[in-house]
Amino acid sequence: MAQVLEFRLPDLGEGLTEAEVVRWLVEVGDVVAIDQPVVEVETAKAMVEVPCPYGGVVTARFGDEGAELPVGAPLLTVAVGSPVESAGGGVDEDSGTEDSGSGNVLVGYGTGAPPVRRRRVRPEGLKAAAAAVPAAPVEAAGTALARARVQAPAPALSPAPGPGQVQASAPAPVTDAAFGPVAVVSPLVRRLARQHDLDLRRLAGSGPDGLILRADVESAIRSAAEAPVPEPAAAASPAGERVALRGVRGAVADKLARSRREIPDATCWVDADATELMAARAAMNGASGAGAAKVSVLALLARICTAALARYPELNSTVDQEAREIVRLPQVHLGFAAQTDRGLVVPVVRDAHTRTTESIGAEIARLTEAARTGRLTPADLTGGTFTLNNYGVFGVDGSTPIINHPEAAMLGVGRIVPKPWVYEGRLAVRQVVQLSLTFDHRVCDGGTAGGFLRYVADCVEQPALLLRSV
Repeated sequence: MAQVLEFRLPDLGEGLTEAEVVRWLVEVGDVVAIDQPVVEVETAKAMVEVPCPYGGVVTARFGDEGAELPVGAPLLTVAVGSPVESAGGGVDEDSGTEDSGSGNVLVGYGTGAPPVRRRRVRPEGLKAAAAAVPAAPVEAAGTALARARVQAPAPALSPAPGPGQVQASAPAPVTDAAFGPVAVVSPLVRRLARQHDLDLRRLAGSGPDGLILRADVESAIRSAAEAPVPEPAAAASPAGERVALRGVRGAVADKLARSRREIPDATCWVDADATELMAARAAMNGASGAGAAKVSVLALLARICTAALARYPELNSTVDQEAREIVRLPQVHLGFAAQTDRGLVVPVVRDAHTRTTESIGAEIARLTEAARTGRLTPADLTGGTFTLNNYGVFGVDGSTPIINHPEAAMLGVGRIVPKPWVYEGRLAVRQVVQLSLTFDHRVCDGGTAGGFLRYVADCVEQPALLLRSV
């Protein structure tokens, strides 16, 4: 006999608590295989395709595209198994046993151990079984986060399934941390409450043991309709366009605000003659073979940063506020700011201190392409220890960067442009760049920060200095 299983939004790692539905990859009635991606969601870190740990027929989806769901909220229900009476059944090649689980595909969900034998299920049989299950309605877009936690529709109950029918499990009690259990069994009652934007947690049920009945919901709807509508204030300001701070943009806003609250930052800057750096880059690219990847200015600057951090490790650290300790980190995981259609992201080059300029450049190119296509993983965007911000690509000379919390410093690089410069005692036109360093004043004083920035500027002006640290 077929069985309906509910698949909930899994823990996507990195402490994320919710995700936005970007695109559904399956429709109600589709046959899905074990571990097949069924929905694309956007978290505060990245876009993620979520695979389903069950194989069968999709009987319901929860959440329109654009809806934000908390971890643990229902995503979809799947009818698994094949009723022999109605569809001819499926064939197990070995022992006739059935296994519809996937193992641990993502953090926090799965069906235990990976399957040893996998049952071949005929799609026609599953669709016939799914036809007996009334599909739950799709959530309306923009459903509030609190309602998504407590009002997820449950499959309808069947007191005694007949031949070809699917036995649905009884709905689990719906609870909320602030209000306790919500005594609702009927999905029709929940649907009616959702349609009228009614919070079931605030209703007292008239049924047995406080069960909320349809009459209770209809009474609350009538009371709300009869309530007087308050007049708008006379001096109310005109409403403007509102843009939700969620997803990547919301995560960046939270991190920047926290950085300003917690980090006593300071900024120093210096102009540097980048003519020799640009000449060295041209020579490196000219010496590379046909079809070889070109060395970018960002890759050269990243390599300079790793050399500077080896000399001034105080800036490759973080502050443990509770323990009142500075934690100096042994590895350099170098982040670089990248502007995308989805907002500002900071991909991380792992173990940058062990890489050559070419290796750093190749990894930057890979991460940049992933950022543009929205395929960065949470691991690509976390764990940085120092950030390089090349805002010169926007045509500006200088800035005062905000530190990427919980890091201790960020190097900003302006545009490289021809300017008058005194070179070897004479006025000349040189390629000049402004470098700025924002640092956490708790981890070091101005002398250390100035020494770091001066070393970076010296390497920009004389790239041969890098040979000492190769």
